[in-house]
Amino acid sequence: MTTNKVTAPTLTHALLTAALAAVFTTGVQPAIAAGPGDGGWKGEGGLTLDAADNTKVDAYLDRAREAERTISTDVHTAALATGAELIGFDHRLKSPDSLKRKVATSLKEQPQQDVDDVLARLSDAVRYTLQWPDGTYTQGVTTASTLLSAWGNNSTKWSNTWGRTAGYKGLNTGWRAPGSGQLFEVQFHTPASKHAQEVTHLLYEEQRLPSTSPDRKKELQAQQDAVFAAVPAPSGADRLTAPVSPAAPLPIPAVR
Repeated sequence: MTTNKVTAPTLTHALLTAALAAVFTTGVQPAIAAGPGDGGWKGEGGLTLDAADNTKVDAYLDRAREAERTISTDVHTAALATGAELIGFDHRLKSPDSLKRKVATSLKEQPQQDVDDVLARLSDAVRYTLQWPDGTYTQGVTTASTLLSAWGNNSTKWSNTWGRTAGYKGLNTGWRAPGSGQLFEVQFHTPASKHAQEVTHLLYEEQRLPSTSPDRKKELQAQQDAVFAAVPAPSGADRLTAPVSPAAPLPIPAVR
């Protein structure tokens, strides 16, 4: 396997961190969704949060926004170092409505848990997508994930579905940021797998609603399977595994 070479001068991680942090300070600040008059939240499909739970979710969102600045610097640097395209960066923070819908759905499906339990497990309030062409995908993922790990981000999830015969194709990973402890998600895609994800997004959203019947869910899954069946798997993608944390931090590679 060939590693791409770059010729630009090497930048230190700390230097690039400082430069990018200034940009992210004025980053996306999504508006808080308006809730019912009692301070709670109400969404589609009969989903609700009472005032106390809604307040806790809002506080979680505030913490995620603060942590995102440092996380974005690491992810952006890894993208630059590996020649990845950073897709949908403006949407790196999950919207308040989307996050509250996810929390409310989890509480409805598992009523024995409370909002603190759900928030502690949320892994995609801060999320990113890195994309490479098929030919450089496997090496790009290997290097980018190694860098994230080397900079102190702990791997918490590694869902590689490239070897599937049906359904979603891609690599979804979870991480815990150093310092803040914020969980975040990084999806690794090719242009074809990202396109398939976008095409099937509305089908997936309907499928996960508690109000969607079992028969309808099967129908929606079949439609998604048909789209992803046309996505080619890059060489070696099905064998990608989570990085092993190094004994000592790695230097930032040269970037263009």
